[in-house]
Amino acid sequence: MLVLPGKMTADNRTRNRALLHFVFLPLLFLTVTLLGGLRVSADTRAFVFIAPPLVTLVLAVLLMLLFVRGQLLRLNQWVASENSPLTNISHGLMLLTLFVASAQAFNSVLPESGLLHWLFSFFFLWTLWNNQFSSFDARRLLRSLTVLFGTAFVLKHMFLSSLYDPDGGWLKKLGGALLQGASLGTLDAPAFAPSTGYISFFTLTLYVAGLLLLTFAVDRDLEEETRTNGIALRKEPLASALEQQ
Repeated sequence: MLVLPGKMTADNRTRNRALLHFVFLPLLFLTVTLLGGLRVSADTRAFVFIAPPLVTLVLAVLLMLLFVRGQLLRLNQWVASENSPLTNISHGLMLLTLFVASAQAFNSVLPESGLLHWLFSFFFLWTLWNNQFSSFDARRLLRSLTVLFGTAFVLKHMFLSSLYDPDGGWLKKLGGALLQGASLGTLDAPAFAPSTGYISFFTLTLYVAGLLLLTFAVDRDLEEETRTNGIALRKEPLASALEQQ
């Protein structure tokens, strides 16, 4: 039996897309979910899991709406009556893992308590709410999220952690004491080991990588749909001309 190379390429593309959507991306987002709330205690060096606060769920909802507006999530095609039940269930599970991973990504860069927790939350809420009324595509949204999470990561795990580091120099201790005194103790936050920052960095890297893969997959689907629609439009005038003859 002779198999055409074009058919083999199409079959491989279909298998790779299914592997990406139904296996690789859900596992990647589940990993982000597990690591997003993981901390390392500064005293005992034991692992501590911080449950995502309610505000991270609100942020995740706003972010999912941005994904839909930017066509990173194509709900009308992923969950549709034309699809098989298994396909709809698989897409639904991937959407669920993406939502929970988004909440845990915010949990990874939010301070755990105090005034800084609410300042960071307001910063995320204000940015995501303003983006609801701006025009953008998936790639622009991905760049914006990378900058957003990168800024929060630097502020929490590099700047603030150095100020609250008990083993730091006198200048760091003085800066932390002045900052604590100026805020009347509202900036108090639990201290974690430096390895917590590495876990957060790895978590955010996996999350952004998953969004990047999802963006490439959606762009490829749009290109194939455009090519298919173009071929169909070219065939319609030819069929009309043949019918008239």
